[in-house]
Amino acid sequence: MSNENSENSNEHEDDFKTSGEFLKTLERGLMVIKSFQDSPSLTISEAAVRSGLPRPVTRRVLLTLENLGYATLKDGRFSLTTKILSLGYSYLSSHNIWEIAQPYLEQLSKKVDESSSLSILDNTHVVYVARVSVNKIMKYSLEVGTRLPAHATSPGKLLLAYLPENRLDHYFKQAELQAFTEKTNTNEAKIREELKVIRENGWALSHDQLELGLISVAAPVRDIRGEIVGAVNCPTHSGRVDINKVINEYLPIVLETAEQISNNIEFEIIQ
Repeated sequence: MSNENSENSNEHEDDFKTSGEFLKTLERGLMVIKSFQDSPSLTISEAAVRSGLPRPVTRRVLLTLENLGYATLKDGRFSLTTKILSLGYSYLSSHNIWEIAQPYLEQLSKKVDESSSLSILDNTHVVYVARVSVNKIMKYSLEVGTRLPAHATSPGKLLLAYLPENRLDHYFKQAELQAFTEKTNTNEAKIREELKVIRENGWALSHDQLELGLISVAAPVRDIRGEIVGAVNCPTHSGRVDINKVINEYLPIVLETAEQISNNIEFEIIQ
């Protein structure tokens, strides 16, 4: 029975491809996008070979992606930009996967009596896609949809730390490295060094970077392939919690929460 179903499915797929409803251009665009798997940058010829498409078609697709902001061109090589992640986020949003995080964030906030959030990277900013508010410790009013500059926040720095080198280069070309306090790191070379340490540690800390007195730790959320798709963070204020307590007591709980969300996202996708 399974073989019959498979054959029927293939026949239906073939019939649809020959119908007037099938968009060949869309298929080709997706084939070119998928050709970047395991390769941060490709020439037109390399993308053509990987996608199995003619070189002129591949060239038009890549130039269109560049024009729309989904790719960049440097020294004859194309690279996908972080904007391409918005396509994946559309899928996650449509399946309410980020809502899965809410109960885990609630558990985190209950344990430490602090607010908690889940963020994704969108170009040069982090965007809050889930949040539990406990204490108002910032001058900013944070809620789902709030955007904050990546370089001055713990989830932002964490997500930047895991970007491929070409995408990190693209980030620094676009980002306005604004100083929010006298301790905000706005030097590209120093930020890059900090990002290396964050990647080695597997977590990020922001102290007095976005606002004086604000301490925040963040941990990565991974998808089924192990790729970083978001960050859990927990902010507090140095007026009531010192940095040692944040690292020794809060951080392990944040790391555990991020792992729980990662495992549950994987389960939901498989289901």
